[in-house]
Amino acid sequence: MLIGRAAELAELTAALERAAGGGAGAVLVSGDAGVGKTHLVSALTRAARDRGCAVMVGQCAELGESMPYLPLTDALWASAQAGAPEADEVRAAIGSRPVLGRLLPDGDGGPGTASELSQQQLFGAVLGLLGELGAERPVLLVLEDLHWADRSTRHLLTFLSRVLQRERVCLVGTYRSDDLHRRHPLRPVVAELLRLPNVTGVEVSPFGPGETAEYLAELSRGSAAVTTEVIERVHRRSEGNPFYAAELYSAGLDAPGGEPAELPSGLADLLLSRMERLSGAGERVVRVAAVAGRRIDDEFVRRVSGLDEAEVGEALREVVSHQLLVPSGAGYTFRHALLREAVYADLLPGERTRLHADFARLLAGLPDGTRGSAAELAHHSLAAHDLPAAFAASVRAGREAARLGAPAEAFGHYERALELWDAVPDPERAAGADRIRLSLTAAKESARAGEPRRAVHRLRRLAGIAGPADPRLGAEIREHLATYLNDIDELEESLAAAREAVAMLAGGPASAERAWALATYARSLLHRDPDGEMPELAEKGVAEARAAGATGAEAALLVTLGLHRESRDADSAVAEVFARASALADAAGDSPVTVVRARYHHARTMFDRGDLAGAADAAAEGVRFALDKGLRWTTYGIIIRSLQYLIHYTTGDWPEANRLAGEFAVQVVRPAEAQISAYALFVEVAQGGSSVDERLRWIEPLLGQDHFLNYLARGMAAEHALWRDDPHAAVEHVAHVLAGPYSDTDGMIRLAATGLWAHAEIAARARAAGDGGAVRAAAEAGDELLRVARTVFTVTPAGHPRAWLGLEGHAWLARAEAERRRVDGVHDVELWRRATDLFTYGDPDGGFVYEVARSRRRLAEALAENGDREGAAREWRSAVRTAERLGAAPLLAALRDLGARARLGAARPAPAPAGPLAALTGREREVLKLVAEGLGNREIAAALFISPKTASVHVSNILAKLDVASRTQAAAVAHREGI
Repeated sequence: MLIGRAAELAELTAALERAAGGGAGAVLVSGDAGVGKTHLVSALTRAARDRGCAVMVGQCAELGESMPYLPLTDALWASAQAGAPEADEVRAAIGSRPVLGRLLPDGDGGPGTASELSQQQLFGAVLGLLGELGAERPVLLVLEDLHWADRSTRHLLTFLSRVLQRERVCLVGTYRSDDLHRRHPLRPVVAELLRLPNVTGVEVSPFGPGETAEYLAELSRGSAAVTTEVIERVHRRSEGNPFYAAELYSAGLDAPGGEPAELPSGLADLLLSRMERLSGAGERVVRVAAVAGRRIDDEFVRRVSGLDEAEVGEALREVVSHQLLVPSGAGYTFRHALLREAVYADLLPGERTRLHADFARLLAGLPDGTRGSAAELAHHSLAAHDLPAAFAASVRAGREAARLGAPAEAFGHYERALELWDAVPDPERAAGADRIRLSLTAAKESARAGEPRRAVHRLRRLAGIAGPADPRLGAEIREHLATYLNDIDELEESLAAAREAVAMLAGGPASAERAWALATYARSLLHRDPDGEMPELAEKGVAEARAAGATGAEAALLVTLGLHRESRDADSAVAEVFARASALADAAGDSPVTVVRARYHHARTMFDRGDLAGAADAAAEGVRFALDKGLRWTTYGIIIRSLQYLIHYTTGDWPEANRLAGEFAVQVVRPAEAQISAYALFVEVAQGGSSVDERLRWIEPLLGQDHFLNYLARGMAAEHALWRDDPHAAVEHVAHVLAGPYSDTDGMIRLAATGLWAHAEIAARARAAGDGGAVRAAAEAGDELLRVARTVFTVTPAGHPRAWLGLEGHAWLARAEAERRRVDGVHDVELWRRATDLFTYGDPDGGFVYEVARSRRRLAEALAENGDREGAAREWRSAVRTAERLGAAPLLAALRDLGARARLGAARPAPAPAGPLAALTGREREVLKLVAEGLGNREIAAALFISPKTASVHVSNILAKLDVASRTQAAAVAHREGI
């Protein structure tokens, strides 16, 4: 029976219903320990099963950071067992995803190659499993007691909360809010997640007096009725916490005569008072279970307790009947974690140590590779003060965590082993590595866990220790140091470290180590090579890699050489270099990141040269590879997905672009997610979508953390502002990017063109207002923006002459030059025709479809101003057709306005209004609107593509028909009538 939780259950049920309808979401259920979170979620799981949902429930345990993905493992294992309604589906889904199978106790726990990408692979597999299950029926995934979650589980929770959007999945997590002290690792995670629109929080509050009464009446069913006095005492002492209330009631607070004289003062004592009702064997079983720390089975209870099989069976029945332990799967768990904590704390130090030692001996006897046994063995051995065993188990646990894609946990295990190094005999034999190599491994895991600065700090020390006696080790340290320094933008030190790594391996036979060192060095030289040594060095590296059979390193070097060649040579055959590098890296199988990097550049090169169909196929293939390998959120996984979106945006296949954008989270909390989310702005801004402002709101707090994100989001925000007729806001966005370190990159040509568009609008208004100073300021700003565009077009960021920029870059420069003439008030037909032609990429019916239409709008405007109304109408009609097909509402509105002003034949005049304006013709109403905006006859003539004399005649007619004496009075009438 659920008491006092109707509103909370209704909110959870609503989230489940939204998920069933294709609106995935997450609910974080919080409350103090014992307040009834589990009871509430259990009611939800029952309701979900009644509705035919697949239900998966996993629970965290208080093992610190030592057991990665414990609740996920728990959920998978329980739901895959025979008898579970979704067992067959879950088993099949796991079977097709081996990385998930390795999590299970009976999975593949054997040694394997640790991959820095295994965490992403695991996350991708979990997402795929949930999506597959959700395709059949709605899924409810419950992760309980997240305050004990390991770091990898917290990352998984964050990933799923942000990525799940249209899957039929409802994710529910519970945590103790009273455990979240200021430095608790879950606290910032919860704060981040609750910012997401698809994540809601449900706080489970304590009972009120009436609810406590109802609760105690339910507990006492079948016995004497609970008196008002007892209810008041229990409610006061429990402060409405249901678990405390039940324990107080069970401990005898309902005894006649009031509260017992010896009532325990704290919850631990209260909980332990229930132990006093047990037999000696029952108490022994509970104490053993408390030391186990998580679910325990009969065999472990029997072997550690020292009781025989019959005694254990009887003791377990007794303990379960008192609801201290409850059956869970094949074993038992505590009815409430607080009870386990109280029992554990009550153990004498020697008793606790002996029990930990007993568990350590049992775990040491399990077969090698048993899932989680190394982490548990390390935990129990350390608590038993068996430092040698704790050391060896920590090393094993680190390797197991690395295989499972849990680098943070792996680092923690390695760090603990390093702390114990001097306290154990013969640590090198136990670890299978010397101290420097183990420390290097720890540094790698630290960097993979997203803490490159910590890795750099450790590797700097190791570089000072590892001398010439072992040049391979010294070079490996420096190669990784160079990589991580590059990640944190310490470019000069990175280059120096890479150079040292190469120097340390000079003189010997070709080797994979030297090939990879050369690959790292060549890549670091790509954009900062003052002596021009990179091409020769990279060619040498390719030869070394081939001689050593290091195919992955060879592929990485070929990509770098291809990028170098592309910046200096317009030869389109460079695309084949990237294709070859991709094939080599794929065949090597040891560097999937290199595969995605090569495939990205292969597709991007075709895109730059106008082969949009070939680029679309290559990008799709690259995206499939990235997703199959679980690389969705790696750097090149993001970039190639973004490229795939841009290709469809460019070709005008906006339904497909929007479908892909549907996978980009609107709710973002980290720069990497914000980058890919910002790409969706291209179509959203062009279509005038209502989601633009929401997406920009989410991205805005992160702009200072990533230079490319700042360029991308502000560039689109500037266009959005211009479509909203706010050129000054657009100028601010452009200026903000120009002031930053991204101002010399290729994309600045587009941004400069956008800024020139804004200054052209500002200059036109200034001319109408007679503000010559503002006109001159706009012209000066326009000159600077055009200089930026031309500089980027001719010089690379490294400072050498640019041989090739891509068809889109040529078109944007033409657009910038045409916009600069507009700043001066000149609509140059030839410049706009050139921009239009360049955006077609040589295909009159293809190319950059939207930008062709945008250029045609300006070309039609220029033609009309220069008297070629037939040509203007032809360009105008073509642009209108494209804007209508694309659903580009802002562009279409601008085209209709132009059609009306220039009388291009298809614009429908507004119906004649009643009142004072009824006597005016349609053209006169257009003139009156411009008069009301403060324009003079010359500006009106320019706006309507008529002569100044004709504009003067229209104004005179308006004054006469409105029976007013001045333009000011006419403007007043226009404002009053809503023109």
